[in-house]
Amino acid sequence: MRMREKFATRLTVHRSANHMYAQVVSPEGDRILAQASTLDPSLREGKTGNVEAAGKVGDLIALRAKEVGIAKVAFDRSGYKYHGRVKAVAVAAREGGLEF
Repeated sequence: MRMREKFATRLTVHRSANHMYAQVVSPEGDRILAQASTLDPSLREGKTGNVEAAGKVGDLIALRAKEVGIAKVAFDRSGYKYHGRVKAVAVAAREGGLEF
């Protein structure tokens, strides 16, 4: 992580075998400003561990971030490769209006 991005608002992702999680974390790292996951009741129908579900999480996190006034974030993939479900969250969040 570059020094200037160290204190940026971050979009972090976490994946498990069955679910996908995304959070927008404050620059200080002490508050969650927005969150979305496949555990959300609106995303629970159907499979939750595939690329399609991850895209829905990206759409939802972008919507919720914009609701609290956040438009620019640093993407934190938490050590996961930028591939598959992690990439699907990022692409959907960008299409939803987040800049990173």
